Amino acid sequence: MSENHEERDAEAVLGFTEFASAVLSYIKPTPFHSTYYRVLERFARGDIRKLIVSVPPQHGKSLGASILLPAYILGQNPDCKIAIASYNATLASRFNKRVQRILDSEKYIALFPDTRIKPPGGKSEYVRTSTQTEIIGRSGELFSVGREGSLTGNEVDLFILDDLYKDAMEANSPVVRENCWEWYTSVVRTRLHNDSSELIVFTRWHEDDLIGKILAKEPHTLLREWGDIDTLPPQRWLVVNFEALKEGLPTEIDPRDEGEALWPQKHSRTLLLEKRALDAARFDCMFQGRPSHPGGLLYGSDFRTYNAISEEIVRKGCYVDTADLGDDYLCAVCYDIGLSGTIYITDVVYSRERMEVTERLVADMLVHCETRIAFVESNNGGRGFARAVSALARHVRLEWFHQSGNKEARILTNSATVIHCLRMPSDWAARWPEFHNHLVTYRRLFASNRWHDAPDVLTGIVEREVSGMAEKKLKVFK
Repeated sequence: MSENHEERDAEAVLGFTEFASAVLSYIKPTPFHSTYYRVLERFARGDIRKLIVSVPPQHGKSLGASILLPAYILGQNPDCKIAIASYNATLASRFNKRVQRILDSEKYIALFPDTRIKPPGGKSEYVRTSTQTEIIGRSGELFSVGREGSLTGNEVDLFILDDLYKDAMEANSPVVRENCWEWYTSVVRTRLHNDSSELIVFTRWHEDDLIGKILAKEPHTLLREWGDIDTLPPQRWLVVNFEALKEGLPTEIDPRDEGEALWPQKHSRTLLLEKRALDAARFDCMFQGRPSHPGGLLYGSDFRTYNAISEEIVRKGCYVDTADLGDDYLCAVCYDIGLSGTIYITDVVYSRERMEVTERLVADMLVHCETRIAFVESNNGGRGFARAVSALARHVRLEWFHQSGNKEARILTNSATVIHCLRMPSDWAARWPEFHNHLVTYRRLFASNRWHDAPDVLTGIVEREVSGMAEKKLKVFK
């Protein structure tokens, strides 16, 4: 086999992760980065034509998509015309210059000798500026543009759009969002041809950002297993969302356990929980890829808090909703009722542990809070749970009942009462981070919520203690 054939074969089998480590020796891929790079490699090979990736801040999003990927693709195909866009021309040209530095490197030239650009300061008929560079002897080029910039006369084989909003202020501006959408539809889409590819890689800022608009208008598939790529129609978007803290069951794409950090070596679970406690709604948007407009939240930041209970307590209670499905949360909330009728939340168990674990957790909480009566709601397993907890906390009267009311109607109808009558401890975000997060990010559009357990329990408390439903038929375990 000739030397040229050997070089071409090496290029053909060089994976994206191996390429990244070869040209930038400081890259040590974590499991997350290996998955991210594997998705980008499938995109580079043409297995994915339209790709949306949402990644938390400071997790290497742009290094992979806007710096390494263009260099990799130009090495595989020096005739490819690539455009990079960002929220302003300065950032886009910075990506361009970093790609150029990789193309100039000895390591890159050894891997892809046919992909050469004009040397810095050298004389050549080929263009090399901070916003455009051409591949010598080929038709490929790389150019960059800021949001709302012109692309007149440029045909694009691959368009990379990386963070089209600078910050929350821009993303929260209806004018900026509309201008961004207008630019995308009238400029970006008009530069594409039948065989063009699109990559949109963002940190999410708003539910109506560019990704939100596209997902509302065009067909898409959420990537859960690698086989999803093999059956993806060419004109269908593939969507990948990397959560900073894993929620839900493990998947083939994201096999992390519940609550595990995406890049723990740099952004630990402890650090992420601290950020979530500062602003749960913003964290859910930027770090979890699930934006919610404040106007679409059911409770938002309206919960009122207390530092100490200053009035006489007339009754103590607990409301428990056992997990109906395998990945639901068990939610148990202890509360004190003051003479004024105010309901003070005193302790919470919010867990997806197995039943034998949560039985002990709830029993211990009931003893600690000196609770005398607990209402156990469940359509699946509540009776057995009540019996087990009753055996562990014998002084507590447990009453099990079947909840037949429509969950959506109950939660929405009682939301104002929940805000008006309940008080949370001032440190509740730190004490019960998941419970807090699922409440303050809960949306009015019922179907858009993943978990309903926390709102369901708060609704049950006010129904029983405020709305006169205590006469409901109960089964008592003594």
